[in-house]
Amino acid sequence: MPYVNNSGVRIHFEVEGDGPPLVLQHGLTQCTLDWIECGYVASLRSHFRVILIDARGHGQSDKPHDAASYNLSLRVSDVTAVLDALDVARANYWGYSMGGYIGFGLAKFCPARLDHLVIGGQHPYARDQSVFRGWVAAAMSGGTPLEVAIADTDPSLTERYTNRLRGADLSALLAATPDRGTMEDILPNIAAPCYLYVGEEDPALSQVRSAAPHIPNVRLVTLPGLTHLGAFNESQIVLPGVTGFLRGIELGKE
Repeated sequence: MPYVNNSGVRIHFEVEGDGPPLVLQHGLTQCTLDWIECGYVASLRSHFRVILIDARGHGQSDKPHDAASYNLSLRVSDVTAVLDALDVARANYWGYSMGGYIGFGLAKFCPARLDHLVIGGQHPYARDQSVFRGWVAAAMSGGTPLEVAIADTDPSLTERYTNRLRGADLSALLAATPDRGTMEDILPNIAAPCYLYVGEEDPALSQVRSAAPHIPNVRLVTLPGLTHLGAFNESQIVLPGVTGFLRGIELGKE
């Protein structure tokens, strides 16, 4: 099982397929299995060398319980450590939700490592995460389970994802969700072609729309009827546009 040691934190990753390198970085409470189970990897591996990374605190990577271990620069360095281990100088990057936040971090700290940047369900603005921390704290104290709290706001949970939530390291998730500062200052300087997408039932919709005009080379796609989790689960809706963007083709003219 492949791991890279990034300053004492082991980061798990997997590689499938062949072609231009494409990093897939999941959202908060997810792991690499979500990309596989929702059909992304089966579709992408025929065109790309797909690099799946379990973010620190998630999946089979180490799960520190101190908030300092989840500084954005450290999360970015986990990605670059995997790329270095694979001898990949530049890669396409696709991040969803928390993975999109890390993608903005890559654009800030390591822009030379990016070819194309795909960000789903995420924006670069400041974010108060106290509600999620409250859910985690309640679950830790024997209150409402985390999967129930999430389902109450977004019912688009798959059965396998729900089962994994029941076994999540809650102390790690609590540490991994500090409030976020804004990164809006980097938007005009993002040189990589960028694809932003978001479900139209996602609370992040207005902020994603606000960010797009400030990015020089951007394509914005909104997905009618889809919630935050729905815009991840419904890969058959998401994949055609993203794959076309990454391959530099116009849809229908492959």
